[in-house]
Amino acid sequence: MATAAHQLTPEEASANPPPEAIVVRFAGDSGDGMQLTGGQFTLSTALAGNDLATFPDFPAEIRAPQGTLFGVSAFQINFGSTQIDTAGDQPDVLVAMNPAALKTNAPSLKPGGLIIADEGEFNQRNLDKAKYESNPLEDGSLGKWQLLKLNISQLTLDAVKPFGLGNKEALRCKNMWTLGLALWMFDRDREPLVDWLKAKFAKAPTLAEANIAALNAGHAYGETAELGAMGISQRHVAAAPSEPGLYRTVTGADSIALGLVAGAQLANLEMFYGGYPITPASAILHALSRLKEFGVTTFQAEDEIAAVASALGASYAGSLGVTCSSGPGIALKTEAIGLAIMTELPLVIVNAQRGGPSTGLPTKTEQSDLYQAVYGRNGDAPVPVIATRSAADCFDCAIEAVRIATQYMTPVMLLTDGYLQNAAEPWKVPDISAYEPFPVAFRTELPAEGEKFLPYGRDETLKRPWVKPGTPGLIHRIGGIEKAQGTGNIDYSPANHQAMTDIRRDKVAGIAVPDQVVEQGQAGGKLVVVGWGSTYGPIAQAVRRARAKGLDVAHVHIRHVWPLPKNLGDLLRSYEHILVPEMNTGQLKTVLRDQFLVNAVPLNKVSGQPFTIAEIEAAIARHLGGDRAEELGADDSQLPSPEAVNP
Repeated sequence: MATAAHQLTPEEASANPPPEAIVVRFAGDSGDGMQLTGGQFTLSTALAGNDLATFPDFPAEIRAPQGTLFGVSAFQINFGSTQIDTAGDQPDVLVAMNPAALKTNAPSLKPGGLIIADEGEFNQRNLDKAKYESNPLEDGSLGKWQLLKLNISQLTLDAVKPFGLGNKEALRCKNMWTLGLALWMFDRDREPLVDWLKAKFAKAPTLAEANIAALNAGHAYGETAELGAMGISQRHVAAAPSEPGLYRTVTGADSIALGLVAGAQLANLEMFYGGYPITPASAILHALSRLKEFGVTTFQAEDEIAAVASALGASYAGSLGVTCSSGPGIALKTEAIGLAIMTELPLVIVNAQRGGPSTGLPTKTEQSDLYQAVYGRNGDAPVPVIATRSAADCFDCAIEAVRIATQYMTPVMLLTDGYLQNAAEPWKVPDISAYEPFPVAFRTELPAEGEKFLPYGRDETLKRPWVKPGTPGLIHRIGGIEKAQGTGNIDYSPANHQAMTDIRRDKVAGIAVPDQVVEQGQAGGKLVVVGWGSTYGPIAQAVRRARAKGLDVAHVHIRHVWPLPKNLGDLLRSYEHILVPEMNTGQLKTVLRDQFLVNAVPLNKVSGQPFTIAEIEAAIARHLGGDRAEELGADDSQLPSPEAVNP
């Protein structure tokens, strides 16, 4: 039977002052259940009231070769009693379930940090796979860290022995043993996890009880093993201050799905989602398939082209058409997106970016599809582009994408990425009644006597009317061939194509987007760090730290990538220097230079991993520190190479 989390005595609390934030990384083989372990630790952390951010990092293979370096799966969580913006730079605690996990992740561990290693997996075969010449648990090579080596495999087998499981099945419970120890270390309640296990294995009660036994055994080990003698003590992290309200943990994929549904409700539309499985976009299809009661129809098509074509057909029929993919799938959808631009139908296209090109790094994160979003179609084919900054922000960005698509009769690209898709954070569930509705008005009014219906007639925003097929008296034809202004009839004439191209451009350019705000600092100064998308967290923390050191630096983060906010050019020109960190080779930097003729300097990273706070902080210090650069923590290795900075 699970018991409540241990309450620290005043003496214990005094001896162990509560840390503001702790970073824990669980790492093991891709079959060790590290994502599940991290996810359930996240649940317990959220229930404890901590602010948090997570970073799941796993291989592309469904089941990579066991024990190999490229088969390591990791889950990192940063949690604390203060505001948390990133999953953390360096872990304080690393749980390594095998040699490969240790070798891959130990270099990231904070000096003096704690390694918890399953010594039962450090046999010669696994050491060879990890390319260790000797056992690191025995040879002293881990001397700069605390080391707690436990035979977790054997301890798990002992804990679940009464349930008669086979050896292989029993060892699958060792992630629960590890989770139990982690729950003890950070003063977490086991009861919600016990309830979850009972629900998960409701049809296999023996497995439920075995996993619960492993969970309890790991927790009991922490209580009884006198780990304090090794310098390892239980730590309590107080709840973070928060506004009153209903909170839930949300991933970017969940948040986008909920935002799309909310947007459709605000537009008073049914929603049709046409998708095709692709990492990391598939989670949105999974989430939306569970929301049928909100007027959502989901369709898993036979390929990417069929997926977007079905969504576009739904928009033509009067529903909100939505499709989603990652870079390779967006490339396949491009022709149909061009058709949506030519026919001027609302369509929301979510691009969950990943490392590329081609198949690239399917499970790693990148921001390299900005060019594709802004420019990547044949012909002059502009679309609005919106970028999400965090898992919670995905909700509002999805609503904004729906608003623009339906109010301006245009496809809209919504950019997220693999990090945001899978990362989780606490989200205060908003009051949807506070959002202003933007109901769609389908054209049903017949033209005046003697006049013809003009399917490409325009209002003051250059938007054409949306008419459901079969509406009496408003029968019309649309297609991909260039059409005459107003009537929509086929028209190849040079003057007409020029005019229609200009109209499509001007409609998108004229979309009303909010003025750009300064996140930290003020307009004017020495340096502004300009970001977009998931770089928000590390930039925000790095700028906050730099400003605390007295540096004149501001932070600007762009949501509306196209069209850009009208005040952005003047705002950027008010700073002496512009630094643009991106997980690509400098795409936003190029757009800013092109649009505003400013000397934006790139800070680029294309490793499949998100920026650390330290990398951006070092770049800020090098730009502004002068003689104090080394004192402020600058590191030339974190700066872009001279070749990356075009004059």
